[in-house]
Amino acid sequence: MSSSFDKFQKRRLITSYFSVILSVFLVLFLLGALALFIVNSKKLSDDFKEGIAMSVYFKDEAKDTSLANFTDELKSSKYAKTYKFVSKDDAAKEHTDIIGEDFLEFLGVNPLQNSYDIHLRANYVVADSIANIERKLRENELIADIIYDKQLVNLVNDNIKKVSLWILIISGFLAFIAVLLINSSMRLSIYANRFIIKTMQMVGATKAFIRKPFIWRSVKLGMIGAGIAIVALVGILIYLDRNFPNLGILHDKLTIGIILLGVFGTGVLITWLSTHFATQRFLNLRTDDLY
Repeated sequence: MSSSFDKFQKRRLITSYFSVILSVFLVLFLLGALALFIVNSKKLSDDFKEGIAMSVYFKDEAKDTSLANFTDELKSSKYAKTYKFVSKDDAAKEHTDIIGEDFLEFLGVNPLQNSYDIHLRANYVVADSIANIERKLRENELIADIIYDKQLVNLVNDNIKKVSLWILIISGFLAFIAVLLINSSMRLSIYANRFIIKTMQMVGATKAFIRKPFIWRSVKLGMIGAGIAIVALVGILIYLDRNFPNLGILHDKLTIGIILLGVFGTGVLITWLSTHFATQRFLNLRTDDLY
């Protein structure tokens, strides 16, 4: 009889441990996946911003030396990520390919202008920053015109702000749920040992001494759950990188490492705090209240 009861208790204990590990794994996996999504969504939004081109057209009297000076200006600037010089002859060839006819035969002259297609860095693709860059460039008297899609810039930034706000709200909500789930699992695990806690307290054990083995056990379970979550996240990253290499998901290894380390630290911290407060609650209860 005693043997069967011990087996039952052992099975219940194993089930309790498994539920804690599963809760920690699921919660940390979701939080880690959300953090990786936030990082990569910023990368995607930056790539989209940097795909918006600013075209700078020069007057016909602009000589090669003036164009070379402008190239040097772009090289030393902080706002230009990439740039491409498009001569009036190259522009005419592009137009001919698009139209399908050589329009120069009808006009007799090339009306197009030498130009630069400039792709700005993502943090400069903001209405105020682009306006300041445009104002500065127009100080060059040889520049005929500067063209870029102002409405697209405003639309992109407005949508990114809205998406970022919702991501922040969802992140906060998931973090709150994460703490509740792990805390509930910890409390259930400690609840099964409430009589042991009270017995140790009645024979004179200090609260710190009683808490120590429970906290250490919970932290180990949190480490296991966090470790499984990290393995799952790494597996997903490798899968996405192999199937979608253009995203460059694994390029920023430092950020990924920080996120994975944060997942592990969160698992340890939450389980430690939850177990500490759960044991403290039962330590402060009277013996009659245990029932």
